Amino acid sequence: MAVLIVGLILFLGLHSVRVVAEPWRARQCAALGEARWKSLYSVVSIGALALLIWGFSLARANAPVLWVPPDWLHYVTALLVLVAFVLLAAAYVPGTHLKAATGHPLTLGTKTWAFGHLLSAATLVDVLLFGSFVVWAVAVYAAARRRDRASAQPQPQGSLARDAVAVAIGAVAWIVFAARLHEWLIGTRPFD
Repeated sequence: MAVLIVGLILFLGLHSVRVVAEPWRARQCAALGEARWKSLYSVVSIGALALLIWGFSLARANAPVLWVPPDWLHYVTALLVLVAFVLLAAAYVPGTHLKAATGHPLTLGTKTWAFGHLLSAATLVDVLLFGSFVVWAVAVYAAARRRDRASAQPQPQGSLARDAVAVAIGAVAWIVFAARLHEWLIGTRPFD
């Protein structure tokens, strides 16, 4: 469990720098250059994510079961994860209504993904992982929306065609992940 906790602290801590240490982040970007800062940030984030995943797999092996969720909750989780994948796609497809309306679809998608998994989480380790992501995403999303309001920059309006592209990419990615990658990466089949 300790490896998971360290992984969570590192990963979520790194992804909270803009919220808790924006002046420090700005100084680092200026000193290193934006490309070098992003490269270094990405490498450290990937390492922290690998530690988090490894810690989760170690802790999951003998995690105490807290409850047995009803079978129908797995379908609710699957639907919420589909929404999360669409929001993830909307974060990278320029000019969507989804991005214009939410401002930060990646963070909102992370919150939706974590909340969906929290609904069908059965073990203490699941609750720790997904609960941490929910709390983090709520805090980061609120801080990002405050920054948006303070900057008073209007969001560009999106188009339905771009929304359709984001929905299609998100749905296809969700299908591929649920059908193949979830079992390979996580060790469980979502629909079994």
